[in-house]
Amino acid sequence: MKIWVPSEAAAGVLCDLPEVECVVYDGKGPVPEGAEKAEVWIPPLMPVADLPALLARMTSLRLLQTVTAGVDAYRPHLPEGVTLCNARGVHDAGTAEWAVGAMIAVLREFSDFARAQARGEWTYHHTGVLADSTVLIVGYGSIGEALERRLGGFEVDVVRVARTARPGVHGLDELPGLLPGADVVVLLVPSTPETTGMVDAAFLGAMREGALLVNAARGPVVDTGALVEALHGGRILAALDVTDPEPLPPGHPLWTAPGVFVTPHVAGSSPASVRRTLKLLRSQLLRYLADEPLKNVITGSY
Repeated sequence: MKIWVPSEAAAGVLCDLPEVECVVYDGKGPVPEGAEKAEVWIPPLMPVADLPALLARMTSLRLLQTVTAGVDAYRPHLPEGVTLCNARGVHDAGTAEWAVGAMIAVLREFSDFARAQARGEWTYHHTGVLADSTVLIVGYGSIGEALERRLGGFEVDVVRVARTARPGVHGLDELPGLLPGADVVVLLVPSTPETTGMVDAAFLGAMREGALLVNAARGPVVDTGALVEALHGGRILAALDVTDPEPLPPGHPLWTAPGVFVTPHVAGSSPASVRRTLKLLRSQLLRYLADEPLKNVITGSY
């Protein structure tokens, strides 16, 4: 059985499986020969160029296992009969840790103090603080749970929101009434047609003055133009690991908007994520070879 893998590390945890042949394709060079023979494809972290054309060539494909939680790049082009699985859980720790770090960095003005340090200036003043805040988690799944665990020692109130209400978790339809009471709004929703542009001018206008928007979801969830306008109005702050467009091009107004902290989509990029990804890949392929139920099968929009 031929498996396309994104790295030598992935090949290293799979190559000893019976009757498995690994072909490494990191998405950066030419597409390997024999696409029509690949039964399992584990794409690289970033989607490859001309994905629809490549998938059309993969006529033997039966399993597409991503190394990301998001699958929006693949769902529209998935050939019939191919099972799509995501990597739910492997990036929970890194993304949750980034979200907490971003909150602290913005509220305690670490970026400003770092610039002052570079200038040799002692700029003493009071800053914001996370303690006693209300943190609204929008998209309360496994990453949201990991984030709440990490917020446990920060003396905050956590409000949970998911697509569908359940005990202890509000539904998305309740969001307009929850936004005015939140000091920090963390976005962890998947990228779907329903969430694209969800954070628009009305959403931002409903946020409490001085509140912090943290986007660890996907860039298109936020209307970039509306966010830039809100930042220039001084009503809110923002911490962004994802943007629309992405990568954020030089000269884009988000780079210089007041009150924004931007990182280049690195929340889940950590050694912990790599270790957990490799563990998932081996477990998943063992299940596939044994014809056992797979983990993280995508059956609907997400």
